[in-house]
Amino acid sequence: MSIWTRISDAVSALAKGESLSSVFDRLNSPPERSVAFAIAVVALGAKMAKADGLVTRDEVTAFREVFQIARADEAGAARIFNLARKDVAGFEEYAWRIKGLFGQASESYSDLMEGLFHIAMADGEYHENEDVFLMRVAEIFGMSDRDFRALRARFVPDAHHDPFTVLGVSPDMSYDEIRKIWRKLVRETHPDSMMARGVPEEAIKLAEKRMIDINRAWDEINGSST
Repeated sequence: MSIWTRISDAVSALAKGESLSSVFDRLNSPPERSVAFAIAVVALGAKMAKADGLVTRDEVTAFREVFQIARADEAGAARIFNLARKDVAGFEEYAWRIKGLFGQASESYSDLMEGLFHIAMADGEYHENEDVFLMRVAEIFGMSDRDFRALRARFVPDAHHDPFTVLGVSPDMSYDEIRKIWRKLVRETHPDSMMARGVPEEAIKLAEKRMIDINRAWDEINGSST
């Protein structure tokens, strides 16, 4: 059974007139975390896609890239996107519901935010409204400013990229401290670790770009220290 079939089952259980955001209250057991993760990215992504005033073909395509949506499942994915886009609930309500579901699982929020950054950059531009949107979602999730800037530096070309920001470290930290953080990021980025956090198998490709980015940053720092 695909993730989109499971999502459709979850959404079809909604009572008439009930907000889509309330579906998260029903997905609080670990086996359903992958369903909640996918709905969270698509739902928040649908809200964010309107932040720059236009839902583009590129942004819709980005969902397919994040989740590797099969042709047979496109209708189900589009249904979730449209439900969220038309839902009267604001994006902050979605973010708070997600916060209630994942609690203090900080790595899960990084996974979610990564999907949203991917969608934000799908049209090749990072709009001011998208930045405000993502900063507010990160704030609700309880992400630190350093972690948010690390994500933004990886995705946004003009975000004053430097390898220290990408790893979420500072130049005044010792070599061993930086290496320890890099190794932790590598462990957290392993597909098995991501799936254990609730990232659906269909979205594991998120790990590929992350691994490339953090290893490139480490290579730059490591090379400059020798």
